[in-house]
Amino acid sequence: MKNYKAIGKIGEGTFSEVMKMQSLRDGNYYACKQMKQRFESDRKSGSLALICELMDMNIYELIRGRRYPLSEKKVTHYMYQLCKSLDHIHRNGIFHRDVKPENILIKQDVLKLGDFGSCRSVYSKPPYTEYISTRWYRAPECLLTDGFYTYKMDLWSAGCVFYEIASLQPLFPGANELDQISKIHDVIGTPAQKTLSKFKQSRAMNFDFPFKKGSGIPLLTTNLSPQCLSLLHAMVAYDPDERITAHQALQHPYFQEQRKTEMRALGSRRKVCFSEHAMALEPLSNSWQISKDGRKQKQLLKQEDDHPKGEGPAHTMELPKLKLPGLTKLASYSSPALQSALGAGTRGKVPVLRPLKFMGASKKTDPRKDLKPGLQQCRLPTITRKGGGY
Repeated sequence: MKNYKAIGKIGEGTFSEVMKMQSLRDGNYYACKQMKQRFESDRKSGSLALICELMDMNIYELIRGRRYPLSEKKVTHYMYQLCKSLDHIHRNGIFHRDVKPENILIKQDVLKLGDFGSCRSVYSKPPYTEYISTRWYRAPECLLTDGFYTYKMDLWSAGCVFYEIASLQPLFPGANELDQISKIHDVIGTPAQKTLSKFKQSRAMNFDFPFKKGSGIPLLTTNLSPQCLSLLHAMVAYDPDERITAHQALQHPYFQEQRKTEMRALGSRRKVCFSEHAMALEPLSNSWQISKDGRKQKQLLKQEDDHPKGEGPAHTMELPKLKLPGLTKLASYSSPALQSALGAGTRGKVPVLRPLKFMGASKKTDPRKDLKPGLQQCRLPTITRKGGGY
């Protein structure tokens, strides 16, 4: 920490505190997460400090004290990024277990999921710690079982955050564990017996919940579209087996515009890369022509690049056919040595290569003397046949 200067305290949690730091090397500002628990080793004792990117604020700070909700366009933008982050970590084998507004950071409309101190492996076996996520964002399977839950709990928490961003109010603000379940049943209703039987298998208790029809998700704001409510209901499904995954959420109609924008941006980057590559190959383009079949093949390849590649066996493709220009194209070249090396083609056939004769003095010359200094000679590998082909 000798390379950083403390500027001020940003926040504090149960296990750590976050400080704003300035680097003495580059002068930039960073966030330092200092763990409270100290460690001791044979050499010395100390504590762990993590230097991270300094973000502007978290979601809670963004919506705290607002008089009017965010626009649905802004809400959609944030939720698409949150689902992208959850899909990424789930695909890489971990789930967060503590998704809440305080752990979702914002910087210039870029959202990042932080605080992975509670994450677990997707492939680890339950039971897990029972009371891990913050109560208001805790899924029913976390409340009603002895730690038998999966990565689907992250989607429930994200759904609660979804509603809170859109309405500026928490969806299930329970005062304690029993009140939390009661708040969920007030909105969603008492779950079916089939769902409760799944939870009973992992907890030695009898669920005797009074029947509630459920009032439905309260519409505290009028700017929620039907697609928004459809995705929200899918994320807070009581039964985790019926709850949507992060990958499925990204394909929901609610994110249609975000997907189109992302594809356009990806296409623009590909065009820039293709243009730079074409400029590098421009001198060679005058010597080769692609046939009509080749142009059709090129269009097919571009269409495939515009869609995500799925898993499965590789496709066998036919290379574009090439035409070699005739001698009429070579007549404009002024080099007599090049013209003498190419024999006359007959009936449109490819010209025949002839041995190149050195012109000038008849005495033997060393071709290596003609090489410019600084150039390195290379020897091509010998071509051998394998199985009847080259």
